[in-house]
Amino acid sequence: MQITKNIVNQPKSQVDVQITVPWADLEPKWHEISQKLSAEVEIPGFRKGVAPAEMVEPKIAASLQQEFLQAVMPQALMEALQGTNVVPIDYPQYQVTSFSKGNPLSFTAKVTQRPVITVGNYKGVKVQKPAQKQVTDEEVSKIIEDLFKRWKLRNPQGAAIVPQSTANQPTQVSDQGGSLSFGDQAVAQTSTSTPQPTSDVPDDVFAKGVGANDLADLKAKIKQDLENEAKYNSELDYEEAILQEVEKITTVDIPEILVEDELNRMLVSLQRSVTERGLLLDEYLKSQKKTVEQLKTEWKPQAERNVRMELGLSEVARQEGVQIADEELQAEIDKIQDQRVKGQFAQEEPRMHLRHALRQTKTLNLLKTLVG
Repeated sequence: MQITKNIVNQPKSQVDVQITVPWADLEPKWHEISQKLSAEVEIPGFRKGVAPAEMVEPKIAASLQQEFLQAVMPQALMEALQGTNVVPIDYPQYQVTSFSKGNPLSFTAKVTQRPVITVGNYKGVKVQKPAQKQVTDEEVSKIIEDLFKRWKLRNPQGAAIVPQSTANQPTQVSDQGGSLSFGDQAVAQTSTSTPQPTSDVPDDVFAKGVGANDLADLKAKIKQDLENEAKYNSELDYEEAILQEVEKITTVDIPEILVEDELNRMLVSLQRSVTERGLLLDEYLKSQKKTVEQLKTEWKPQAERNVRMELGLSEVARQEGVQIADEELQAEIDKIQDQRVKGQFAQEEPRMHLRHALRQTKTLNLLKTLVG
């Protein structure tokens, strides 16, 4: 196409692309679409599909022009952006300025472009790794007491303990803070067993009843689980501190569409959280005396920081040449046990999102080696 164009940069990474295409370049596509639509139009005195265009086109004028514009405007925009630095990150919004058959098409395409991202000296960032929280005997005892109270409610007089072979199925005991795994040895209680007496304080009978060898073993396993949890949380805090430093040294004119996407993600996360508590989102909002729009307004500064952090990490990945090979991507997909979920990654878009997430994680791990 012999198009003329004018690219006007707007705030928030918005770009207006003004385009004019001469009729000579448009005419073949017009006739192609006209012939396709005319094939289904019946005109008295003519067989279907053979009536003259000047008789058929008035009957299909609206659908003809709509399909024609939907076909030619994206193509013209692609050609207009060739050789420029404008890379759209969302669907363009088109506005026709002027067009009629036999005349040039003039329109404006409003696009959000990939923003220019500047990250400061990320290699000079210093982040102190937080000390891991120490697990106390009091914390272990508290969990033991809670487990024992619930166990006593289920076993008011105790129960016989029947060892079973479960080498590949570690027993898990849930408390309010999560699940506790007790290794390879498991035990089971049976309703047909002869009740046996037990004390009013945690003892070996109770410990075996919840999957441990004895009370000392139960305490050791609970302490190990708590230490693993503390280590995990400490690592999360360290990563968050690194990302916050990246956000501070990242300069970018954040597109509104990315902020809105982040706000929607935060809303979905909240909805999942309240659902797990047995509530509906509407009920939760009523209890807080807030609307969705009020929440989004409150969350917007945090959403902007999240987006800036994400974009900054992406820019570090670009500068460091971090890539995810096809083999790495497939290895991650192969870990998925749910075949329905796994099947979704046959499509390119989910694979693209997963590749991006893996790249961000790989970049964060790289930063851990640089910011000490």
